[in-house]
Amino acid sequence: MRPQDLVVLLKILCYKGKNWLSKGLAADLSLSTAEISNALNRCVTSGLIDAEKKNVRTQALLEFIMYGLRYVFPQQPGATSRGIPTAHAHPYMEARIISDQKYVWPDADSDERGLSVQPLYPGVVEAVKKDDELYLLLALVDVLRVGRAREKDAAIIKLKEVLAL
Repeated sequence: MRPQDLVVLLKILCYKGKNWLSKGLAADLSLSTAEISNALNRCVTSGLIDAEKKNVRTQALLEFIMYGLRYVFPQQPGATSRGIPTAHAHPYMEARIISDQKYVWPDADSDERGLSVQPLYPGVVEAVKKDDELYLLLALVDVLRVGRAREKDAAIIKLKEVLAL
């Protein structure tokens, strides 16, 4: 798997069962249609999407996010940067977790400051500016990449709710 594969699956879930095309998915995620095709093929192989490449296997995806993500796509926060709040600095998590530490995806156009966390792939910043639900999902994923136990527990509860599990 590659990091953008997870983002592709989460974006498909944001469509909420509506029909989608690879071309539209590529435009929404700032990826090429070839990258989308390759990502979907890898996700079929890993069992995270059905053979028709239309239905995400949400239980398998949640298991991967909960137990495998931090090992496959680890992240150590870097230097202080301007950017888009992520992990427990996302507005949803910030309302539930009190912390003086903020994490951001680096973005020169943003005013927030915090420790930089590299997004799963460079196009994440542009993709989340267009889709609040995808932003929430990716911020929750980042909690599992960089958060502590209490933060992770809160993120898992919200992921289960959003994935309807």
